[in-house]
Amino acid sequence: MLIPKDVKRRIDALLNLQVRAATTHLEDVACRSAQKTDALDVQFRKELNELEKKYLALAQPVYDQRHSIIAGKHEPTDEEAKREDEDDDEMPTTDAAGVKGIPQFWLQALKNLPYISNTITEDDEPALAHLVDIKLEYLEKPGFKLTFYFTENEFFTNKTLTKTYFLEEAEDPSYGDVVFDHAEGTTIDWKEGKDLSTTVEIKKQRHKATNKTRTVKKTVPKETFFSFFSPPQMPDDEDEDEDAEANEEFEDLEERIQVDYEMGEAIKDKIIPKAIDWFTGKALDYEDQDEFDEFDEDGEDGEDDEEDDDDEAGGAAPGGAGDKPPECKQQ
Repeated sequence: MLIPKDVKRRIDALLNLQVRAATTHLEDVACRSAQKTDALDVQFRKELNELEKKYLALAQPVYDQRHSIIAGKHEPTDEEAKREDEDDDEMPTTDAAGVKGIPQFWLQALKNLPYISNTITEDDEPALAHLVDIKLEYLEKPGFKLTFYFTENEFFTNKTLTKTYFLEEAEDPSYGDVVFDHAEGTTIDWKEGKDLSTTVEIKKQRHKATNKTRTVKKTVPKETFFSFFSPPQMPDDEDEDEDAEANEEFEDLEERIQVDYEMGEAIKDKIIPKAIDWFTGKALDYEDQDEFDEFDEDGEDGEDDEEDDDDEAGGAAPGGAGDKPPECKQQ
């Protein structure tokens, strides 16, 4: 894929900005702190929550500059676009002119993160092409909010779509300091005939007595990335049901909640701080390296001892009530 030279300069400037943001982003600080602490108490969580807010505030001016370049509001100077890493020059360019900012930046970044790209359908892409920024905000209590900013488009009237994840203090210390409680999303105001979350099925029915036929239209759910803003919810009454089918449905719901939480965490911890790397695809290199590092820790054959398997069995991300928070990974 050829990229206009002007766009390549903007990408180089974003790479330089990311280096600046990395010095103020809290992800590595929080991970190192957590790894040195055997038991995280309530006070530690409160202090860490304040640190998260502090370092996000320090990084926000850099993220604002990033948005200005992506949206075409600011053209980087030669100094801002100068790169020391020669490997970045491998990106092929063209002399095409008149391109504003970096088109479809956030769409491409999301598509390059595998388990998020799996939720993006072909029909979603024209709508996500209008996504111009994603911002993170930490809540007063444990939790965070993601805000997606859109330009005027033919699909919905909302200027922003939000997704908020609420966490709560864990009663059992063995589960970590916080556990997932629930998530809330924006109700999307779809324009007439543009709802990407549903489709209309048209069927013909024949009356047995009169042999006449009629056309029946039925609105059914449709797979879409925008289901992200309608998160699955646990029922209020968790009655114990011995029925195998009911238990299977409950397990399926827990799994969907788990996946939903992991998507939010990925956008918060991967996409927002490293957006330019996900846009270019470079982030996939260090994601793969993380997998190799984990493989090496397990041994050449990738097999753990049985005791290790037992220890890790309950260590999933807090996608459902009672699960442990995800482990930190250094990038």
